[in-house]
Amino acid sequence: MRPLLPAVGLVLAGALVFTVLAVSAPPDPVPAAAERPAETLQQRLKRLPGDYRGWAQLGIQYVDQARVTGDPSYYAKAEGALATAARLDPRDDTVLTGDAALAASRHEFASAAELAGQAINANPYSAAAHGVLADARTQLGDLPAADRAVNRMLALRPGVAAFARASYAAELRGDQDRARTFLEYAHDDASTPADLAYTRHYLGELALHQGDLDTADRWYTQSLEAQPAYTPALAGRAAVAALDGRLTEALTLYDSVVQRLPLPQYLIEQGETRLKAGLAADWSLLRAQRTLLEEAGVRDDLTWAEFEADHGDPARAVRHARAEYARNPNLMAADALAWALYKAGRPKAALRHAEQATATGWRNPLVRHHRAEIERALGRPARTGPTPGFDPDLPALARPS
Repeated sequence: MRPLLPAVGLVLAGALVFTVLAVSAPPDPVPAAAERPAETLQQRLKRLPGDYRGWAQLGIQYVDQARVTGDPSYYAKAEGALATAARLDPRDDTVLTGDAALAASRHEFASAAELAGQAINANPYSAAAHGVLADARTQLGDLPAADRAVNRMLALRPGVAAFARASYAAELRGDQDRARTFLEYAHDDASTPADLAYTRHYLGELALHQGDLDTADRWYTQSLEAQPAYTPALAGRAAVAALDGRLTEALTLYDSVVQRLPLPQYLIEQGETRLKAGLAADWSLLRAQRTLLEEAGVRDDLTWAEFEADHGDPARAVRHARAEYARNPNLMAADALAWALYKAGRPKAALRHAEQATATGWRNPLVRHHRAEIERALGRPARTGPTPGFDPDLPALARPS
């Protein structure tokens, strides 16, 4: 998955991986003298504590910091800043968009969609609000509504954030060429190291999921050239090494990845690579991160459904998958429920959800593999063929990211 707000993503595998684009806020103050440094947002809020849009911006920055650092404590800070903004003006579109972003980051997608809709009612020209709405509707499984929000965002403010969302929408429809084209538009529009790193990383992800390891590694390398601290690209290089059989190199890279950003997705990838190399996997840090995320208000049944299905208790995986699917009946949740049911020995019940997960033409290699295994268990010919470069011993490397 490639949602574009920090949630899950990367905070989750979900996880949302792109911040809200700049919301409608007053311009940065002009220094009185050339040698005088610009005022920070925190300094501005100390001077102007009634600046509700400033408080909303601060909340959005904290949500973004949760993504960048993997530290769930930023969610509480975001909640505090946004609560202050809401006390000052609960109907402002910037404040509502910030609230929607925080809700999405905690996987409260129904609330995120409602808040984003309120922001759009307050300001129909808010590209940021349409972006959050697109993300929430995608996670709720309402792809037509998500497409409408993306198209409106493209009309209002074409740029990296809008093009990236359009790319993901095309990918979910199985149109990989269009997905790549939109990402190339985003790359061409990127003007900061962060945007270049982001767009190059996802061009690498598209190549990786098509089995083109050389192209994927080239994009990941260029992503790190733009921003050496961009951990998702380092994780991408680790994934390429693992799929290419260079397991010692992959584990060295994963050690660096999880030291920088110990997110569940990366910890699972590291553990699976250790198992592939004949080593024991230590899931203790993963479980600790799960506790921290839960304490921060993040509900991520999807990740735990996938983990339990592959590495734990299939019955527990089914419970997590059903809970996720009940809240967010999207393609990823349908796939997770299908796989959990299959692993629990119920392939007939699994097939309906596997068919849903592939109904749009989405060509994610893990989803296609899951459906093929379920069909094989039922004695049916597999309707989805294998993807080059896919390794069933390393399923996390093909999970939507």
